[in-house]
Amino acid sequence: MNSAVRGLSFRTVFDAAADAMLLTENTGHIVLSNPTAQQLLGYSADEMKGLAIEMLIAPRYRKQYRYYQRLFLNRPVKRSMSVGNELIALNRDGKEILLDISLSPIKTGQQLFILILFTIANRRLDTEEALRSSEERLRLAKQAAGLGIFDYDFKRNIIYWDRQMRKLWGKHSEKTVSYEEFVAAIHPEDREARQAAIDKAMDPNSNGEFKAQYRIINPINGVERWISARGRVYFEGGYPHRLIGVTRDVTEQKNIQKKLQVHRNETENILKQQVAARTASAIAHELNQPLAAISAYSEVVLHALHNGSFSPDNLKRALEGCVEQAQRAGRSLHELLAFLQKGELVTERSNLTDVIHGALSIVYNDGYGRFHPILHLQQNLPAVQCNRTQIQKVLVNLFRNAIEAMRNTDFPVLTITTALQTVNDKDVAVVIVQDNGPGFDPVVAKRIFEPFFTTKPSGIGMGLSISRALIEDNGGQLWVDSDAETGAKFHFTLPFGP
Repeated sequence: MNSAVRGLSFRTVFDAAADAMLLTENTGHIVLSNPTAQQLLGYSADEMKGLAIEMLIAPRYRKQYRYYQRLFLNRPVKRSMSVGNELIALNRDGKEILLDISLSPIKTGQQLFILILFTIANRRLDTEEALRSSEERLRLAKQAAGLGIFDYDFKRNIIYWDRQMRKLWGKHSEKTVSYEEFVAAIHPEDREARQAAIDKAMDPNSNGEFKAQYRIINPINGVERWISARGRVYFEGGYPHRLIGVTRDVTEQKNIQKKLQVHRNETENILKQQVAARTASAIAHELNQPLAAISAYSEVVLHALHNGSFSPDNLKRALEGCVEQAQRAGRSLHELLAFLQKGELVTERSNLTDVIHGALSIVYNDGYGRFHPILHLQQNLPAVQCNRTQIQKVLVNLFRNAIEAMRNTDFPVLTITTALQTVNDKDVAVVIVQDNGPGFDPVVAKRIFEPFFTTKPSGIGMGLSISRALIEDNGGQLWVDSDAETGAKFHFTLPFGP
């Protein structure tokens, strides 16, 4: 052994090693220890020399060490403790240290020595603990937010889902479910719109983002709940591979939104009725005196004609009075309308597609979500010049009217189209909004834009009249296609920006 340990190369490497190293006899007694081992365990070289290795191991792990030592002595080849079977060592102060241990044989003639390498496992233990803590925080966050996680494997046509989703779908045990069984719990009216969102996300030309809201019906108790789902499609070789995302139960939010919308509708109706009443009162006040004067002049003329006592001068003055009062009434009406519509129109260059999506979002959030929008939006359409808020109001009014007209339709479809059109030798953007409701008969179509004309039991007949005025203020035109084969079909134009 003396010749082995005196070798300069071995001793130099042994002492310079960054890991703790011990050299023991096959009896398990320490012959050498390097400085790292001495520092780790808190002993000097002299104190460790001759010490049985088992004395450095926590008592409850000594039997395990003797087992690995016997395996090593029966077949002295380099071996490491298997993962999960680390040993706890004790330093001089009795502090436990988690160690990975490897054994290597060193033979000198007929004598066998064992080189023991200690690697501190606390770092790995800390990493595992950090991972466990992170997973626990994620679990608690999921639980607090009510999130469910799913992984839709397109190729195998199955969905991996967590406990929260299984609870909503009434499947308490299965960790996977076929796509067909998954869809079976979705409300029939919402399946097509949800599938359209998936198809859009699966398009390789898209960003893979998936967003949808739909209702599910629990097959166990029949409870209907609203689900909000978000996720992303991942592609392999240009083909969709899987959709990973989260779901959230938004039933309570939907119920709150519905109640708020009912309240808003009631408030809006009251406000509209008050505005209509005040407007009608103002118009009546402004027109009452001119109309009374016109009536009086007309009676004078009729009386003179009836008695044959008129003179050309008197008749002329009476008719001039009628004309003057009629013009006065017209001026008063125009001044009143100008007052009601006062305010400078501020326009800007706007992306028409964004304005349409914004209006659809407003309608969805207001509880008008039970319809299927079909969008034919022309790509790369130039920006339009308009007041974005006013045009959004017009679109919201058209969308709401269409949805209300389709309430008795089994599958309400709202088709929205944008295109470039030439009107009076000028290029303009045209927007077409068409529903699959009952539509208008020719008589109603002619009067649909008249103020106070309405086909709704609770309407006041100002929505379309105001919408046409707003479009015209923005340099466009609004009209209804009386020859539409299906439902009501509205068109409006807007000028392109400079």
